[in-house]
Amino acid sequence: MADSRIIVVGAGIGGLCAAADLAARGLEVCLVERSAAPGGKMREVGVAGHAIDSGPTVLTLREIFDDLFEHAGETLDGNLGLVPAQVLARHAWVEGGRLDLFADVERSASAIGELAGRAEGDRYLAFCRRSRGIFETLDRSFIRAPLPNPLSLSWRVGLHRPAALWGIQPFRTLWGLLGEHFRDPRLRQLFGRYATYCGSSPFAAPATLALVAHVEQAGVWFVEGGMHRLAAALAGLAERRGAEIRYGSAVTELLVEHGRVAGVALEDGSRLAASAVVLNTDSAALAAGLMGGACARAVPPPRVRDRSLSAVTWSMHATARGFPLLRHTVFFSSDYPDEFDAIFRRRELPHEPTVYVCAQDRGGEDAAAAGGAERLMCLVNAPPTGDAGRPNDAELDRCEARTFSLLERCGLSIERRPGAVVRTGPADFERLFPATGGALYGRASHGWRSAFARPGSRSRVPGLYLAGGSIHPGPGVPMAAVSGRLAAASLAEDLASTSRSRTAGMPGGTSTR
Repeated sequence: MADSRIIVVGAGIGGLCAAADLAARGLEVCLVERSAAPGGKMREVGVAGHAIDSGPTVLTLREIFDDLFEHAGETLDGNLGLVPAQVLARHAWVEGGRLDLFADVERSASAIGELAGRAEGDRYLAFCRRSRGIFETLDRSFIRAPLPNPLSLSWRVGLHRPAALWGIQPFRTLWGLLGEHFRDPRLRQLFGRYATYCGSSPFAAPATLALVAHVEQAGVWFVEGGMHRLAAALAGLAERRGAEIRYGSAVTELLVEHGRVAGVALEDGSRLAASAVVLNTDSAALAAGLMGGACARAVPPPRVRDRSLSAVTWSMHATARGFPLLRHTVFFSSDYPDEFDAIFRRRELPHEPTVYVCAQDRGGEDAAAAGGAERLMCLVNAPPTGDAGRPNDAELDRCEARTFSLLERCGLSIERRPGAVVRTGPADFERLFPATGGALYGRASHGWRSAFARPGSRSRVPGLYLAGGSIHPGPGVPMAAVSGRLAAASLAEDLASTSRSRTAGMPGGTSTR
């Protein structure tokens, strides 16, 4: 088995990291991807001749990628241009107020003091200390470790450290924790947005997601040339280590023989044999039988009500006027509770959405665009109902009107030209990522049990390993990368414990390898 081919299905970040890691271990790897390019949800959209990042827009925890490249004998900096962000994001509210968060914590505290008073700035510093403590408790025990259960997590943290376990506040909501730290509702709204990084509501997500504050302070990086360059760099790394990548190859079925995965069937009718498969698709597609009935029970079937957020995005080459955009700017709705109630309870687009704008031709503080039209991506949260035909075009049109009306009330006017805007809604994301309803993050992280409800890297079918955003409960690109490396490590561990040749019966009643 150790000399047999490993097939990785899906060239999203998890699949790319798994392929690169396995190839660096000397295994024969073939990565198959139905699209013409790598990236998965880290996708580019072509608009009026311009390539626009229309998925993840920032890189954090770069050391995860540093480790991957070093494991393969290369360096991240030798393959990718990264620029550290001094300003993390600009935030604005319809009711008034503007706040920049900085990589420098003291500078952020000063800005918060100017917005909401010195006491709030001091509370922010206390929140940062809390965030750091949560991150340090969970980094090795949970974030970069195989999926635990509550008992094994307690063991990893250390049964002799009950204070550390209690400090992560798993039974509280993020919104409740923020209420302990901040009096100004705008600050609760701002830091509550961290729950959306893994497709969840701050009113239901656990307080552990406060660790995102520390992750951002540890470094946010712009990728020169766009986030898609990261996917291309990972694909190149995998190929240089000997992996074969087949684009335009859609997998229709996982093949099973004698109770374990034996390869994949492709849309063109061909079959590829394998000793093991790493599947980097949403686990919902596997449970729905889209990879064939033989492996449908490899993961627990997800419940529709547990789906994470979807989105409506506008990828544009347009002219922005009025408000001084930075690379990342967030415009908050006036009724945050109703926004998430609409999405998760009423299953409809919010009446007034919070809007994220990524101005991809801008960089540092108050850096204006080069002039005229620029590359913009606007995003609002949406319910994961794309497989039910919702929202329909009329509902999307109303959402679009409300979205750009909110921006105008905050002082930003975006002049959109016909043919220079691509709108993507939940139904479009459902077509891109079937069986999800357009949910972009797998299962929503609602309640303390949610983190333990995801499948993990080992499936119920021997030889089938799982990677991707629906597998790791953490937020963002780094966690998808971790899921890929965990799948690779699990596979390699199982190969190492498997005999290189079959046990044989010998004369005399002795069994030998």
